[in-house]
Amino acid sequence: MKSKTNLVSSGLLTRIKISATQFTGLALILLFFLFLLTGIEIGLASVNHNLKSDFLDLFLWSFYEDFKFFLILFFPAYLFFALLHLISPNLAKTIFLISSLILFIGQLTLIFYYNTTLVMLGSDLFGYSINEIIQTVGASGFFSLIPILIYIPLIAGLSISLVYLPNKWRPGHVISLSFLAISFIFLVTGGSEKLNTKILISDFETNLVKNKSQHFYSEAYAYLNPELYETDIYAESYLENFFSEYANAEPIKYLNDPDYPFLRKALKRDVLTSFFKPKEQAPNIVIIIMEGLGRAFTNRGVYLGNFTPYLDSLSKESLYWPNFLSNGGRTFTVLPSLLGSLPFSQNGFIEMDQNMPDQISLLNLLKKNNYQTSFYYGGNSEFDKMAAYLRKNKVSHITDINDFPYAYRQIPPSASGFTWGYGDKELFRYYLNTNPVGESQQPRLDVLLTVSTHDPFVIAEPEKYTEKFEEKMSEFGFSEEKKENYRNYREQYTSILFADDAIKNLIESYKEREDFENTIFLITGDHRIPETPMASKIDRYHVPLIIYSPMINRPAEFESVSSHFDIAPSLISFLKNNYDIKSPEMNSFIGRGLDTTRNFQNIHQIPMMQTKTEVIDFVMGEYHLNGDNLYRLNQEFTEVFVDDPIKEDELRNEFNQFKIKNSEIINGKKIVPDSIVERYTIN
Repeated sequence: MKSKTNLVSSGLLTRIKISATQFTGLALILLFFLFLLTGIEIGLASVNHNLKSDFLDLFLWSFYEDFKFFLILFFPAYLFFALLHLISPNLAKTIFLISSLILFIGQLTLIFYYNTTLVMLGSDLFGYSINEIIQTVGASGFFSLIPILIYIPLIAGLSISLVYLPNKWRPGHVISLSFLAISFIFLVTGGSEKLNTKILISDFETNLVKNKSQHFYSEAYAYLNPELYETDIYAESYLENFFSEYANAEPIKYLNDPDYPFLRKALKRDVLTSFFKPKEQAPNIVIIIMEGLGRAFTNRGVYLGNFTPYLDSLSKESLYWPNFLSNGGRTFTVLPSLLGSLPFSQNGFIEMDQNMPDQISLLNLLKKNNYQTSFYYGGNSEFDKMAAYLRKNKVSHITDINDFPYAYRQIPPSASGFTWGYGDKELFRYYLNTNPVGESQQPRLDVLLTVSTHDPFVIAEPEKYTEKFEEKMSEFGFSEEKKENYRNYREQYTSILFADDAIKNLIESYKEREDFENTIFLITGDHRIPETPMASKIDRYHVPLIIYSPMINRPAEFESVSSHFDIAPSLISFLKNNYDIKSPEMNSFIGRGLDTTRNFQNIHQIPMMQTKTEVIDFVMGEYHLNGDNLYRLNQEFTEVFVDDPIKEDELRNEFNQFKIKNSEIINGKKIVPDSIVERYTIN
């Protein structure tokens, strides 16, 4: 009996050793192909983008990230393989082959996605419908010839290698057991979190070397297992210390009503009136949201060069905030943030669709005060559920791709045959033609969202703007080498020049109208174009704000920081003080209003949502919290990594207060009481 037991144990041990060596051999083949992908990824980046770091340095850091990912998977994957191997060695090998191909194809797809969009795909995938994903991917030209030519031989090579190489080569027991031991220790000690990659020259290169699969799976896990936020009893003391630094900051007084997490007393301060000569009649307000209009290439003093000469000239006659922030990394946040100073909810406020709670916004409040409200967009307003938000706010007119007559030309289709709709010049032309002067005595609030500066960056008159692009580079004094680097993004820069001309056409045409003298224009970006490499994390949100009007009697530039959240509160205060606009004495605005301090400072706490599933960015004072990293902002609005656990805790605690309130909106709490909605909005 004892000898039989020993024989069974010996046989089982032998099978485990065989399974370990077979698994290690297969895993090392997969690892080799992952390293091969690393070389391809860095190679594609060096060809298509401006790399400042050495190729070998980037390759080694990427190699390091791939190996960490490999160690995370190795031990748990072996346990599953070993169980299957005991049942059937062939079954174990087949499952490994299928799983490896899925993993490899996923990694390859994520690499091409990043190379095309310069955005690492993560849990934001879960925030879009299938139709929206197809539309976005189709617009990017992702399915082009080069990816297909790379996909086929790599997948074939991996498949053949996994089938035939293990028969000719297999590592020994020592190597196999060593990998198992290292992987186990790596998992138990949390090696992946402790052994971080250093922050490289730019945010683009830091993300370039990261393993795209690890990022995607970790983001997906975090999304499916959301973090719970608890109130920190010390958070209020942090805020008191914060406001003591800024005497001109009017504190927010929350009403602490359990049914309305964000409900607060309305702020009284009006910062805009002193810069205006208001007229008797309420002004028209035209809000122009430029797709992708980032500060990196807009107006003077920017690191990529000023590709918006007209906006630059306009800003000198305006109220201008160069250190301004969007509250989202994509377009889905801009309407509720800018027009309603609203929280994000789970996947963006407008994604709540039919469950969107009642709210106070510029749209419904001004409509109640006899304004005619409209929204103009060259694309499909149903995308990102924008139309649902607009209908909720009782917008008088929604104009989108379906409303343009045949006399207007759509954006030429991209190589994949896709077009977003109508370009900026056609959008503005149609807007002017459908709003003739004198037809209505009502003041107007018009919101225009552009699309020309969106991937795939196809514009009308490409030859004209390519020539302008070349002239701009010569004007900047670029070397021939630098010009070649910039030509990698020719479509992006020509679309920016095109959009700048479109704004010029709009404003100059509007000047011929009788109502020009009583119109206020607000121009900002929804976020910064992500398809050109970013220097820092904050770059994605860094946009300009220009308030232009003939009524401005004191143009000014403000170095202070504000965000889209602050626009609605300040406009409402201005209109209330000068035109007796009726507004409630309490609201649920996130923002406290624009800061018109000339010097660099930040009196705001600014949460930002990069994708529909990521709320990881928070700015308070001169600090920016991005996930687990803390950065300090300077007057040039660049940022440097800092190691300051106390300051990090301050920001994290205040950020969590926002997340707690935001989670209550997700769970069904309201924005404002019904009595306010009934009194101050159109029902």
